[in-house]
Amino acid sequence: MSASSTPLAADGPATLAEAFDPRANSIGFLRWLMAFLVIFSHAGPLGGFYGGHDLGTTISSEQSLGGVAVAGFFFFSGFLITKSRMGKSTIFRYFWRRGLRIFPAFWVALLATGFVLAPIAWIHETGSIDGFWNAGTESPLTYFVNNMWLRLGQRNIAEMGGSLPLATLGGYDWNGSAWTLMYEFRAYILVGVMGLFGLFAHRYLASAVAVAIILLNAMTWSGIGNLSTINPALGNYFNAMFLAPFAFGMLFALWSDRIRIDDRLAVFGIAVALVTYDVGGWNVYGQYGFCYFLMWIAIRATKLKNWEKFGDLSYGIYIFAWPVMQFGAFFHLQDRGWLVYHLSVVVVVHILAYASWHLIEKPAMSLKNWTPRPLERALDRLKPASDAVKRRLVNPRFSSSHFARGLRSKEAAK
Repeated sequence: MSASSTPLAADGPATLAEAFDPRANSIGFLRWLMAFLVIFSHAGPLGGFYGGHDLGTTISSEQSLGGVAVAGFFFFSGFLITKSRMGKSTIFRYFWRRGLRIFPAFWVALLATGFVLAPIAWIHETGSIDGFWNAGTESPLTYFVNNMWLRLGQRNIAEMGGSLPLATLGGYDWNGSAWTLMYEFRAYILVGVMGLFGLFAHRYLASAVAVAIILLNAMTWSGIGNLSTINPALGNYFNAMFLAPFAFGMLFALWSDRIRIDDRLAVFGIAVALVTYDVGGWNVYGQYGFCYFLMWIAIRATKLKNWEKFGDLSYGIYIFAWPVMQFGAFFHLQDRGWLVYHLSVVVVVHILAYASWHLIEKPAMSLKNWTPRPLERALDRLKPASDAVKRRLVNPRFSSSHFARGLRSKEAAK
């Protein structure tokens, strides 16, 4: 039954479970819009616009508009990934699918930067390729391997960029957006482990983890105590900052049958977000009003449901935008004015994102259910023995595992 044909509830607005249609929502449009916002935000340091600052930082002392967009990304990711993890996939299949979504396109972005964009920029700056491939510091030959697992160990290539606007701010970076991907994958690991130990079968326990993350983030930004004494990981405030909107998305997945999608609450949420962005409190509580507003748009703006008919371009935009903007800065694209700079970047990045989706991301995701034949044969041979062991160890009365659910279903069908 579609959301539009859902019977009206007598006790109030529709719940998220009633209103959200996985095939008729505008999450694709919103993710594209937020990726687009990241481009405009980063034009400050990369192109020298907005006084060299990220867009929005003259208003908020807590977050740029690009950071606001990233919070939206993490919120939708928390919602969608949690719903996926609550399904029937194994922990191995789960991580295989998450890896396919993140790594192939990111690796191509790294290779394209190190072996296409950077050498062209070098030749433009020096007049030849001499000294590039054998650079003693920040070699292009190590750029890929030093960054391929999301922890960015090499930001620059061959000490380039001294003449760029970013250099005046002390930055030398070929892909300054990519560092957040590590935190995204950490969130995937959290959800994967929670599913492995059965927390999603007990939503109060799973909710307790999500609420704890949100509270830790609030404590971090409120300056309450030294959280690194609890755990060294909390000394890095980015862990809590990025995981908090992700955890909020988890709560939406866990309590979709209770959360109401109310027009008035959405207006209140965006009002709180706007006020806290200006006067303070965004990271403590304001961002959650923004996230609720995003979900409301995703459900209410159904006319945008076909936005992704040409492909899901948001990830490609995110990983290619900064390298393209940095590359343009080497050719002084910013000197041609704000409009030419942004229009050129937007067009080129969308072409690359389109190619990334159709040539890399979509083909990679088509392998989400693939298993190598030798491994498949081995698993088939081992299945009888594995199932026999599971039957001895697993009591379906006291287990929330997929195997126990299968046993209970068989028992109920008798």
